[in-house]
Amino acid sequence: MKKGKKLYEGKAKILFASAEKNLVIQHFKDDATAFNNQKKANIEGKGILNNRISEHILSSLKEVGIENHLIKRLNMREQLIDMVDIIPIEFVIRNIATGSLTKRLGIEDGTVLKKPLIEFCYKNDELGDPLVSREHIYAFEWASILEIDLISEQCLRINDFLQGMFKSVGVKLVDFKLEFGKRKSDGKIILADEISPDTCRLWDADTDKKLDKDRFRKDLGNVIDAYQEIARRLGILHEQSNNIRPIKFSKPTAVKIKKNK
Repeated sequence: MKKGKKLYEGKAKILFASAEKNLVIQHFKDDATAFNNQKKANIEGKGILNNRISEHILSSLKEVGIENHLIKRLNMREQLIDMVDIIPIEFVIRNIATGSLTKRLGIEDGTVLKKPLIEFCYKNDELGDPLVSREHIYAFEWASILEIDLISEQCLRINDFLQGMFKSVGVKLVDFKLEFGKRKSDGKIILADEISPDTCRLWDADTDKKLDKDRFRKDLGNVIDAYQEIARRLGILHEQSNNIRPIKFSKPTAVKIKKNK
């Protein structure tokens, strides 16, 4: 399918116009970012893996009744998707305490939560995607009470499904981020963005080895190997597949990050 003009470029993806009304082409880049774009690198092959993994997960979710923006995968880097107006909230679903949650509340890293926790973050890189409450969302009219109730219910359904999917291949779904939007064609709220090792924390069930973007955030190395491992376990890549070969990439440029006093 022929791409039209570029509509939007984010940290990990580019959106292009398509020949079909209310549908756009989503291109997965190899760019990696962390700490609200303060740390950056280009990791060759990452976009291909995220495209394949996200397609697999979103297609599986559609099969169990979770509507999302995926229409079809076009090629190794691109998908045809529904155009949506994104709700400016990131929905973070946590099953195991790690990352910012442990730092904010002094909880031991790796603590299994008694039930899933949903957090809301306002989508704004310049502000650092701050944590907000339901009351903030209603006060600033980012979404209505009914919309947040609907999305929260969807988050828990998606979490249940993904936990089962990853558990079956020996992976713990620690936490993950979701985004939702209103479909241009009918205004219905649907799941959007991507679900991949870029947006999930995934640990090996036996060793707790990190198989996600934390390998980039924390300079653990072997980022592509980890993403390939997730793809292999999900059955997207065969064990001896040469479709995406191990790739060496340049060391990310060091960036000083200011700590809050």
